[in-house]
Amino acid sequence: MELYIKTIHIKRQTYFMKKITLTCAHAIVKYLIAQKILINGKKEPLFPGVFGIFGHGNVACLGQALEENQKELPTYRGHHEQNMALTGIGYARAKRRQQIFVATSSVGPGATNMVTAAAVALSNRLPILFLPGDTYANRMPDPVLQQVEQFNNPGITANDAFKPVTRYFDRITRPEQIIQSFPAAVQTMLDPADCGPACIALSQDIQGQTFDYPEEFFKERVHAIRRPRPDEFQIKEAAEKIKSSKNPIIISGGGVFYSDAMDELSQFAIKHNIPVTQTVMGYSTMKRDHSHFAGQIGGLGGKNTNTLAKETDLAIAVGTKLADFTTGSWANFENKNFKLVSINVSRFDANKHLAQAVIGDAKVSLTELSQVLGSWKAGEEWNKKSQIELKSWNEHIDKESAPTNQEVPSYVQVIGAIYRNSDPTDIAVTAAGGLVGEVVQVWRPRELNTHETEWGFSCMSYEISGALGIKMANPDKEVISFVGDGSYLLNNTDIYSSVITKNKLIIIVCDNGGFAVINRLQLFKGGKEYNNLLKSSNTPGLVDVDFAKHAESMGAKSEHVNSISDLEAAFKRAKASEVTYVISIKTHAYKWVEGSAFWDSPTLEIPKTKENEEALKLYKEGKDKQRQGV
Repeated sequence: MELYIKTIHIKRQTYFMKKITLTCAHAIVKYLIAQKILINGKKEPLFPGVFGIFGHGNVACLGQALEENQKELPTYRGHHEQNMALTGIGYARAKRRQQIFVATSSVGPGATNMVTAAAVALSNRLPILFLPGDTYANRMPDPVLQQVEQFNNPGITANDAFKPVTRYFDRITRPEQIIQSFPAAVQTMLDPADCGPACIALSQDIQGQTFDYPEEFFKERVHAIRRPRPDEFQIKEAAEKIKSSKNPIIISGGGVFYSDAMDELSQFAIKHNIPVTQTVMGYSTMKRDHSHFAGQIGGLGGKNTNTLAKETDLAIAVGTKLADFTTGSWANFENKNFKLVSINVSRFDANKHLAQAVIGDAKVSLTELSQVLGSWKAGEEWNKKSQIELKSWNEHIDKESAPTNQEVPSYVQVIGAIYRNSDPTDIAVTAAGGLVGEVVQVWRPRELNTHETEWGFSCMSYEISGALGIKMANPDKEVISFVGDGSYLLNNTDIYSSVITKNKLIIIVCDNGGFAVINRLQLFKGGKEYNNLLKSSNTPGLVDVDFAKHAESMGAKSEHVNSISDLEAAFKRAKASEVTYVISIKTHAYKWVEGSAFWDSPTLEIPKTKENEEALKLYKEGKDKQRQGV
């Protein structure tokens, strides 16, 4: 009887729960506004805004709901769906995954344009919420405009393309489904281990339908990103391995940023006397003048760090997925006694290559591991060697990037000119192509958080779009985007976006006549120049692009320069400008910083030329050193 009474009581509570009648679109917006997050003890909106391009699949319902709530959830107009999403991803990276932008598009090509951006977010473990319009749930008017029909499976829409490149996917076919779906998406995007993009496809007809939603669903909720503690056994085992090492190194990845573990990293390195190398995504987690800073490691690293990698008997990887450009395709660690300790909040990443996994938050894990290590430290000679190697390499880079009067400067000479005239707090942004590796060599961090690169997916066009998001997250800092002519021509519309939103960028366009870094790879593999540089492509009507005039047409200030001295003067004018400033300069297509690590890239096993034979020989030498899963 008592159980029966309690059951009735619960049912009554549910029945008399206060309800509010809303369209599905209005309910979504109301829910998003109600989500907050604690950042440094201050309550902030979890969703600071929406990037949107409206079409018939989202304008009438979701679009109106956003317009009615623009003060609390502002919408920023995009010019290409991929790029507006990349801007949101850049913002999330700069905010260290603590705030999440929404990206909405219409059904069809608007949605599929965002799929590449979703892959960028997934590869880089960054949150963004995609809300593409979808086909009709009731299927009555099918096929609707821009619908892709699967005659053997009508439940499939173009938005299914998001499934392999998101952490969470759902399709809303009834208005009440958002009560379960949106909280699940939020928790996924805020999870430190499973962080990544979420996609909730919104059927067009459902957006306008009403439901009596419980008021509790819209109650303000304040989120905080959890810090998983590592297992004591894992800490103990890791400490034992470290204590048995003679020449350990630390590999600092992007997870150090997201955990806000820069101080802990510094203290750990000093206390235990371990040199710190950095991945591309972890670059600027330590300043260049730190006693244990060793520089960039791997395929884009310097000879100094890769020398350490070849000799080290133990690497402590912190917050990195250990991709091929970090590990030299796993051929960089030549010491036969090499061991790996991997600190990562994700068990998937932590357990790679039979590492001693420490599954936990970087800040907490470094602290607890240091406590167990106690007073242990590596020998003095090892870090001294690291600093000697670093000094020698820096001298080399300083020489390579020094002022020059040569007719066509190299990438590093261009970057050097900007670096010499920049402020320590200026943020350098790169992405795809050859500029990434050149920038990390020259742009040695004078302050933390001054290098923001998309290297998880290496997506062309991120350079400008991502820079816009980074600027929005850092309005008081100068954001400098280095972009090649190939990436610029792929997509540049966010120059205009930066102008009209008054988010000033400085954009350095390095024009080397095409896809020069791939041309470099083509030649390195023994091939002949073909279809990479414009001059070696099928281009009978080839003309030079006037990047300065093009940028000027979008409202930016711009100029083309012909020398390093002119570039330095132009950069000073760019610094003084209040609007986006674009500087273009011709750069050398064949001069690069020397590589010092193996990269496992396809090589012809049946050589056609002497150059192919040499490439195959080098490839086999690298493969012989490659660690096979251990």
